[in-house]
Amino acid sequence: MRKSNPKKNLSLCELAQTAMMLEVCCKEKPGNVDRCHDYDDTALEHFLSSIILAHDALSNAGNFESRDDFERGTAGLACLAGLRPGYPPEYRDDFLSAGIGRLIYDAVSDTNQHSGGNTHFGAFILLIPLIAGRGIAGAKELIQRTNVSDAVLFYLAFGLTSVRMNESDDMDVNSPSAIVDLRRKGMTLYDVMEYSSANDMIAAEWVNGFALTRKFADALIASGKGRDAIPEVFLRFMSEHTDTFVVKKLGADAGRWTMETARDVLDGKMTSEEFDRICLSRGINPGSLADITIAGIFIALLEGWDWDR
Repeated sequence: MRKSNPKKNLSLCELAQTAMMLEVCCKEKPGNVDRCHDYDDTALEHFLSSIILAHDALSNAGNFESRDDFERGTAGLACLAGLRPGYPPEYRDDFLSAGIGRLIYDAVSDTNQHSGGNTHFGAFILLIPLIAGRGIAGAKELIQRTNVSDAVLFYLAFGLTSVRMNESDDMDVNSPSAIVDLRRKGMTLYDVMEYSSANDMIAAEWVNGFALTRKFADALIASGKGRDAIPEVFLRFMSEHTDTFVVKKLGADAGRWTMETARDVLDGKMTSEEFDRICLSRGINPGSLADITIAGIFIALLEGWDWDR
């Protein structure tokens, strides 16, 4: 048997990248890209590429040494003090005064280098504060300190993706007046998440103290298993929570069907493979639950869960 080297203490960035890798590479994750299948326009390699390309933004999130760094904005942090050449010049002051919003923008911009489209936008919304806060307790404090510039850059990042919003939403990121409205209303990034939380489970995580992230991490730790626990917990979450990405994409009936059919799989009335096949044929991809899965894996890893057992 091959002897493994002693495990080193991974950085926060490395833990986050490991979480992203474990989520996309696990087996039997109905409806989502995994090691068993791709989508027509997005492949496993696109997700793995994004994990690599996100390194700088995730690493910079881990370099904030105190909560005061976020209040001062990124200008006070050596690794973020300079403005990238590609930043829109009209938002210079926002890039200098934002913290979490700039890091989310950087993560989205850096991973927008392939043809696979949006792969981890929701995950970045959760991971950036969790990394910077060194866990849930710190993240809860940081998100309360976000400012209007964080919200502005979040909207700019949103505009780089193809993420869906409700058609009736008067804060549509594709509207030219959206950022003007943000400034006029004085909305911080936390305010934006609170505004969106009723219809978006990623935004709701910010408002409810990362409750599902905590629940997923606890389930992994309690399982007594390594990476094989991930698809089991994921399926259980599918049976308990309506995925808001599915609802936005296909409607409430599709969201309800997905949750109820996941229960059928757990009850032995359908195989996970058949469920997966039907989801793929109908274009049902529970992407928000996948993002929460990543955040949950990150917290579990941070707290000592061993995926490689």
